[in-house]
Amino acid sequence: MSSPVEIPIQSLVQIDLASKTPIYLQIANQLINAIQRQFLLHGNRLPGTREMSKKLAVHRNTIVKAYDELEAQGWIEKIPNIGCFILTKSEKEKKRFRPKNASLQLYATQCGFEFEKSNVLDFPSENEENLLSINDGIPDIRLTEVALSSRLYSSNLNRKTNRSSFAQTSLNGNLYFRKNLSNFLNLSRGLHVSSNQITVTRSLEMCIYIATEIILKPKDVVVVAALSYYVPNMIFNQKGANVLTVPVDEEGLDVDALRIICERQKVRMLYLTPHHHYPTTVTLSAARRIALLELAEKYGFVILEDDFDYDFHFDRHPLLPLASADQLGRVIYIGSFGKSLAPGFRTGFLVAPEDFILETKKYLNILDRQGDVLMEQVLGELIEEGNIHRYLKKANKIYQERRDFLAKTLKKELSNEVQFTLPSGGLAVWIEFKNNLNLMKLKQNAKALKLFIPQHILYQNQHISAMRIGFGHTNLDEIQEIVAILKQAIILSKIK
Repeated sequence: MSSPVEIPIQSLVQIDLASKTPIYLQIANQLINAIQRQFLLHGNRLPGTREMSKKLAVHRNTIVKAYDELEAQGWIEKIPNIGCFILTKSEKEKKRFRPKNASLQLYATQCGFEFEKSNVLDFPSENEENLLSINDGIPDIRLTEVALSSRLYSSNLNRKTNRSSFAQTSLNGNLYFRKNLSNFLNLSRGLHVSSNQITVTRSLEMCIYIATEIILKPKDVVVVAALSYYVPNMIFNQKGANVLTVPVDEEGLDVDALRIICERQKVRMLYLTPHHHYPTTVTLSAARRIALLELAEKYGFVILEDDFDYDFHFDRHPLLPLASADQLGRVIYIGSFGKSLAPGFRTGFLVAPEDFILETKKYLNILDRQGDVLMEQVLGELIEEGNIHRYLKKANKIYQERRDFLAKTLKKELSNEVQFTLPSGGLAVWIEFKNNLNLMKLKQNAKALKLFIPQHILYQNQHISAMRIGFGHTNLDEIQEIVAILKQAIILSKIK
């Protein structure tokens, strides 16, 4: 049997005094790790408890507890008056090569097998340095009603009558929430749906993914706007769809361009954001909405309507969704609920005919079987008690003030550089640069000035140089600072 002198204990076991894990368990776990990775082989004798305690500078009783733990788990065998020896299931490990004085790696840095790497699912880089940042339009977490949501969640968690719902799966979800959500959508969006026509998911993007899996087959034609949300495009490409684009103007998606495509080839699905088109924020006109529904009926394609920011409107009541006028079951309507609430209290939903909803639940039963029925219960109460309506009314006043202040500041500081149309709603402004500006250089200069601009909000090709600026997450002082830095970054970007 091997001598314990050969075992590089100090390189195999490193104690973290700041860890909440007891020291004896740290020692035991790291020795188990060494056994599993064959740094310690069958038959190796561990140092005695006194010798081990000296090597690791811990009390002998700590080593005794660690060895007891190893024995209880079946990793070592204690032989009285002789020592503790490593146990493994295979005697073949005796013959395997073990490098001398090697250090124990935490985990492999590369896979030991081949796999297909996606070239379409690369997400944009994040603000790792925590700089002042611009985004594509998200709510301000500082405005969220955390106290109310947390209080409702806590009370539901402690309510004994809810214990049975803990085991409920997302295959059925929380019926109470779906009933209240259907009422909310019917009142706010002019829909006429029941709880049986709604699927609740963790996010809007999950809704898009599930709908794509059900509707599309590889090589199916999907039409999107020439400028569109990058996540759905990634999902469609990953599915193997043939993605075609149509232009967008001041009235929204160009329906005539779509008609030409439909005349030439079979279109399976159209994806669009008609309320506030992403990224340009324009609203699809009423006339084009009617024409679009007529095209869907004539050519038989599916409309995937993404209404990601319907709750945020300022100047007038928003146009009703396409789904509100769909009588033939061709529109799949997706959106998010609680977007203005704390991150843990947000959810996505999908509205469709019942036969389609039944199919979505099959996918949810795989992707998210348990769901969060308690969170859904809280959201249902927020709707039923009217809290969500009061909160949205309050938040929209603040967001409108921020939109107006951003527009005023842009006109004052950058009127010679950018042009834009004030959006009627949403949490972002679409600006187009008047001069030919290298936006990647602008991004780099802004970062040097402590402003992070994510690449996915920059749009530049031979026809356009533009940017989507979200204002929801910033207060008035931050908006002023962002515009000031943008102004400096633009000046620097012009210097050759």
